[in-house]
Amino acid sequence: MDLDLAAQVNDVLEIDAEAFQTRVEEDASVIKEEVAAGTFDNPQAIIGFEYEFYAVADAEGRHDDGGGAGELMRVPRRLLEFIGFEKELGLHNAEMSTSPQPLNQYGLAAQEAEVRARLQTAQECVGAEGMRLVSDGMWTIPPEGESAREYLTNSITDGDVTIATNMSDSVRYHAMANRKDGLDAGMRLEAPHVSLQADTVMPESLITSIQPHYQVAQARDLPRHFRYALRFAGPLLALGVNAPFFPADLYDEDATTDEILDDAWMENRISVFETALNPATGEKGKVSFPRDIDSVEAAIDNIVEDSTLVPMPVSASDRFDDKFAHFRMKHGTYWRWVRPVFGGPTRSAANARIEFRPIPAQPTVRDSIAFQAMFAGLMESLPRREHPVADLDWQFAEENFYAAVRDGLDADMRWITNDGRETTNLETMYEDIFAHAKDGLKLRGHSDEEAAKYLWPLRMRARHRMTPAQWKHDEVTARVEKGDSFADALSGMQREYMRKQKDTLIEGTFAKWADS
Repeated sequence: MDLDLAAQVNDVLEIDAEAFQTRVEEDASVIKEEVAAGTFDNPQAIIGFEYEFYAVADAEGRHDDGGGAGELMRVPRRLLEFIGFEKELGLHNAEMSTSPQPLNQYGLAAQEAEVRARLQTAQECVGAEGMRLVSDGMWTIPPEGESAREYLTNSITDGDVTIATNMSDSVRYHAMANRKDGLDAGMRLEAPHVSLQADTVMPESLITSIQPHYQVAQARDLPRHFRYALRFAGPLLALGVNAPFFPADLYDEDATTDEILDDAWMENRISVFETALNPATGEKGKVSFPRDIDSVEAAIDNIVEDSTLVPMPVSASDRFDDKFAHFRMKHGTYWRWVRPVFGGPTRSAANARIEFRPIPAQPTVRDSIAFQAMFAGLMESLPRREHPVADLDWQFAEENFYAAVRDGLDADMRWITNDGRETTNLETMYEDIFAHAKDGLKLRGHSDEEAAKYLWPLRMRARHRMTPAQWKHDEVTARVEKGDSFADALSGMQREYMRKQKDTLIEGTFAKWADS
């Protein structure tokens, strides 16, 4: 038991929430003044990237299918610091953040090269510990000798403070489980044939993601870009789905294999994040598909008015964005699937950007960067071309998003094409989307060939109707049909995923998996 951590949680719970909110409101006024002064304007299109990984056991030859052991492993904190990765919610998680770069042929190449270079070095370091970093939306093999249910729910108590045994030492996340005002996060899982109740937010550690960022040139244009991002969120998520299954022991005991396969959602990461962190009452909560915003001031106000799960102590430095440090702290739990961000370490680097959060971690680096390129290209092209999909009703955009969660590329989605026609035809929709993503990259100096290269992995998914989630579903189904139990089929699929990723993570693409 980390008594110091329990004491820190108690200290946080004593923070005056009203005083914290007052400071947030004051900070919002500072941001609005800086927006009016043009501080957040920058003519460059700057991109950034966050990439989350799992640590798993890498023991070659232990299984007949040729893969490593694949069990989740806890990463020593000192090792994370050594490889330059950041801690995430679970002890098995690690996160990489890239250096911001301009959206041109050199900047996007630099993003990809940085991810590859740091990941290659990290793999060499963790390999000495018998680990491998894997990129996946939801890992399904629990730590050796433990069930997933035990791993996600184990906790200890000191006095009246509950501490998740396998969670990192993030005071904020531990404090969420110890609020006394009845506004706790749900701390549960709800999905087809899966139900789990924990006493901490540890179930959220089941999932990992990639999160591309795009900086708008003029802060006042943020609402227009935001509107477009909501319109293509569903179609991009449908291409990226990668979490159709939970660990086997989390399924209800009376659920049959046929029921699990027939009812599986293609992207359970969305439901995990929403049910683990939203109120258990079922009402729409902090993790949600956001509404359109009418102005940059409204974007700021939405963050101010969002409920505060845990007021945190704030320490300021001489960074520019520490002028609104309380606002930044609150923004950390403004969990919308697409969200505005205001920041910058210096006045000259101040920026207003959009963070795109729906996409799970992907099988390869190249596939991950393809999403960054597609997101940034669409952010460039759609507003400049005044694409009519901006007129798609918000309700349809939301329906598209959750249809993609359930059905991936089999989802029924609506789109408005460049010539103003509404369509539900998948090929027509993606033809229009890819054309504008390519156009956006070319507007920023990429050649036709370069733009096509970045988007190619995702074009193959749309063309062949094959996503990582569908690959997983087909793999488990095939193993069950050969006589495996669901649990064995699931672990066999996961180890095959690991085997294929070993050869393709740094250099290959998911599109080549069918050939290996």
